[in-house]
Amino acid sequence: MTEKHTETYDETYDVVIVGGGAAGLSAALVLGRARQRTLVVDAGEPRNAPAAHMQGFLTRDGMQPAEFLAIGREEIARYGVELVRGRVVEVERGEDAAVGRGEDFTVVLAGGRTVRARRLVVATGLKDELPAIPGLAERFGRDVLHCPFCHGWEVRDQPFGVLGTSAKSVHQALMVSQWSKDVRFFLHTVAEEELSDEDLRRLAAAGVDVVPGEVAGLVVEDDRLTGVRLADGSTHARSALFVAPHAVPQTGLLEELGAELQETPFGAYPVIDPTGLTTVPGVWAAGNAIGFAEQVVHAASGGYRAASAIVGDLLMEDLDAAAQR
Repeated sequence: MTEKHTETYDETYDVVIVGGGAAGLSAALVLGRARQRTLVVDAGEPRNAPAAHMQGFLTRDGMQPAEFLAIGREEIARYGVELVRGRVVEVERGEDAAVGRGEDFTVVLAGGRTVRARRLVVATGLKDELPAIPGLAERFGRDVLHCPFCHGWEVRDQPFGVLGTSAKSVHQALMVSQWSKDVRFFLHTVAEEELSDEDLRRLAAAGVDVVPGEVAGLVVEDDRLTGVRLADGSTHARSALFVAPHAVPQTGLLEELGAELQETPFGAYPVIDPTGLTTVPGVWAAGNAIGFAEQVVHAASGGYRAASAIVGDLLMEDLDAAAQR
């Protein structure tokens, strides 16, 4: 059994991690094992909370997201990492932040607790905003889905629907045809003239039926999706509906710190190097804080990369300081 650290510290940390999902916990595990005093501040709002299971993570395929996080919290506690439920409301760079020296950041939590950190990891993720269709949000993560890699196997060969919210929805309709040959693309808010000749050729080649008209609601029987209802009153029997949510990156803290962002088709995300280092010295980002398509396995990997880079960064800073004494 690994001995748990019991030292009592003041309110200065080597690293504060904002966000306790896969990226934040992975970074915390690496930092704890490297004997860095680490605090994780977790608001408890994981992006994949609506999903019953997470898929595609080797050795963890099919695990419940809540169980995955609970095990992660237990693991980081073995190495003396502190985790608190809360929200960071303000971060301020110290005078030495620009040159990467000393205790560089002041972090204020809701409720007033204030701590200092030499380095920061921002793993605040993103929020998914769904189209305003009655019943859609209630079934999200069950039979209203967004990612075929996450859920396609579980609903394979069933009749699929794809909700059109922009011209980019064509790509989603084509992708899900890998898991079912019965796919209907409901144009919803996409005008037929927005579809290019290439779009139409590919949809036809994939066997995807294009259905014009706005979606007004879902048909649910015995707590199962059984159909999609259009505004004209017609219904289409479907047992899975794929939707592309509007991604809202949670970049407020990064913007407050002055991190450079770059526009993508899915929102503005921080400019980072291969380790996740942002354009602000001493600040790393990982998980969905860096992009829309970061799955759990990618987020965990990104947290690991950031943490290992921080360990080296802090070590070199301490060695340089010792050499100057």
